Amino acid sequence: MWGRGGHDAVVLAADGSAGLEKPMQRLTIGGETLLQRAVRLAKETCPTRLLVVLGAHAESLAPLVTGTTIVFNPTWESGVASSLARAATALAGRAYPVLVTVVDQPCLATDHLQKLFAAYDGSCDVVSAYGEALGPPALLRPQSLALAGTLQGVPGDAAFRRLWAGAHPAAVRRDALSRRIGTPEDVADAIRAGLLDG
Repeated sequence: MWGRGGHDAVVLAADGSAGLEKPMQRLTIGGETLLQRAVRLAKETCPTRLLVVLGAHAESLAPLVTGTTIVFNPTWESGVASSLARAATALAGRAYPVLVTVVDQPCLATDHLQKLFAAYDGSCDVVSAYGEALGPPALLRPQSLALAGTLQGVPGDAAFRRLWAGAHPAAVRRDALSRRIGTPEDVADAIRAGLLDG
């Protein structure tokens, strides 16, 4: 078990993939969907509980992640903050740190998650740094995730940053994580770079 004393994990996968020909979660790397890949990487950390937050296309995506606890977010269109809030509610009262990952980072790999755990000592959150940003994946103290219920309406990764505002999180740099999949142009660029199947 990577986390000393255990940890929970959350995969945020509720996005609607507006403008893409198919749900972003169904795009593949080596035949494995981005959703299945994100769940596999989270499972490899041996979490005590693993939640997958689904929203858009939930009915068709749920069969891809059997063996996990699915949390449905009916207000997914309001942004990632609502998914964080659903996860916080589902894990309320638990004392474990929580690994939070997203589906749209094709460059995420096991070694980066290992570095997050290596940097975590319980005194602060450990987040990912890429470019000028801090964001997911992140290893959050339980009290940080509990703040998620106050973030409704906060857009994008700003919701993550609010969780550790003023708390001076530790950061593990991996600039490749700045490559995200959200637009047709992102998909085309990732295919050209060999990061997604064509």
